[in-house]
Amino acid sequence: MFRNICMLLLLQISITATAQQDAWVYLTDKANVASSLANPITILTQKAIDRKQQYSIAIDERDVPVNEVYISNLKTQTGITVMAKSKWFNAVHVRGTEADINALNALSYVDSIDFADKSLNSGSRDYHAQDKYDSVEVQEVFTYGSTQNQVEMINADNLHLEDFTGEGITIAVMDSGFPNVNTLGAFQRLRDNGHLLDGYDFVTRNTDVYANTTSSHGTRVLSDMAGFIQDQFVGTAPDASYYLFLTEDVSSENPVEESYWVEAAERADSLGVDIINTSLGYRVFDNSNYDYTPADMNGQVAFISKGASIAVEKGILVVVSAGNAGATTWQTVGAPADSPDVLSVGAVDANGNYVAFSSQGGAAQVGYQKPDVVARGGAAFVVDQNNTITQNNGTSFSSPILCGGIASLWQAIPDASPTEVMDYVRQSASQYTAPDDLLGYGIPDLDLARSIALSVDEDLIPEFSVYPNPVGDELNIQFPVDDISAELNIYNQLGQRILNTNVANNFNTVDVSFMAPGLFILELNSEGTTKTYKFIKR
Repeated sequence: MFRNICMLLLLQISITATAQQDAWVYLTDKANVASSLANPITILTQKAIDRKQQYSIAIDERDVPVNEVYISNLKTQTGITVMAKSKWFNAVHVRGTEADINALNALSYVDSIDFADKSLNSGSRDYHAQDKYDSVEVQEVFTYGSTQNQVEMINADNLHLEDFTGEGITIAVMDSGFPNVNTLGAFQRLRDNGHLLDGYDFVTRNTDVYANTTSSHGTRVLSDMAGFIQDQFVGTAPDASYYLFLTEDVSSENPVEESYWVEAAERADSLGVDIINTSLGYRVFDNSNYDYTPADMNGQVAFISKGASIAVEKGILVVVSAGNAGATTWQTVGAPADSPDVLSVGAVDANGNYVAFSSQGGAAQVGYQKPDVVARGGAAFVVDQNNTITQNNGTSFSSPILCGGIASLWQAIPDASPTEVMDYVRQSASQYTAPDDLLGYGIPDLDLARSIALSVDEDLIPEFSVYPNPVGDELNIQFPVDDISAELNIYNQLGQRILNTNVANNFNTVDVSFMAPGLFILELNSEGTTKTYKFIKR
């Protein structure tokens, strides 16, 4: 019996030694860094350079590509397959046996190795459960057709009425498959306008992003932003421009998909993309040794979450589905929705009520709120790969619905930075003053977000300071110096004066608790000068 046990142990050791592992190999340096930074057009598009200059974002060593000599050499190493690369992390995702990967430490250009199986050093996919397709027939047709509720819920329709439809904003969609986007009638407007820019399949290394028909998830996601069927279906950003990147391998659950995603984000950055939408989430893998835990969802552990944070640092607004684990023992958001730097979107139903599958905030998110906001993800309307309007459940759809709305908002406030846009969206949401782990800050009002942004611009006039904005019960008026008095008038949107009073001295508090929620104009008349400000009453 002892002999049998020994043989079993030897067999287990042998299997472990020869099993294929995934790991990130971090490299020591890059080639031609100084010359690349001196001539950034050699590593970035002009659009990317312009975007970074607009937001005062430095072009640094992370923008320089990985040394291809190192990659070529890694490919020659015994038992090693190179799966992906990341310039931001100066890392290469490899696959091989534990022994073969550890042997890479002997290479002079290898700085460190991080196995996906943490027990060897020292993810979380929720795709199959991510979206439940419950198809139903379209029953009503409105001006927006089927999408009226999901568009109006976030007040994107008011932006559209003023011709803010996402034009001039570029969105990269990271997903699992985009079959028939190049032929479907729902995307005819997109193609005719030249707004379907390009695509790439990072899983198969194929430029034909439409060839993979194993999943139509990306097609459905894209429809909620870019879809247009006359009088039947309108996405939230029908005139934005789109890159389509396939980063999810639906045949397996492996952390290499995180690396594909980071590669795609890096390409999006180099192309000058404004917004990334991703309706993917990572928690557990086929190899349980790679699994994350809810405690890992702090934005600092998962490779994809750290990559998403860098994308934001590089000037991209990243919108992420919160996940569909709300009714499971996992419960909290997955990666990369756990990053404090991204805008994570949970789901509500057509009535604005929390839906049980929507992932919640958890103990791991210390000092920041998850999800950030919510949009309709319960029985949301989408267009499938057959050009049929149907309904699907999942935060996979609340994310693009809001993402497209944000593109339309950003068109209206083009001088705002990505971080400012996210802040305006949060401030406009229905429970901004009392967020919770179910709805975050609540349902955004994107038209209100625009008003907040415009009022903030006006508050930059140095003579007076009017805050907070939005305001609750008390509005503060601060003068630049003492011994100044002013007549204060407040007008509603109809131009009716609802308050007239005098303010004096350096600091004043005005009671506005009697006012109904909405947008108001404040007028200050002092020493022959009149200043006006917009503010929001909650």
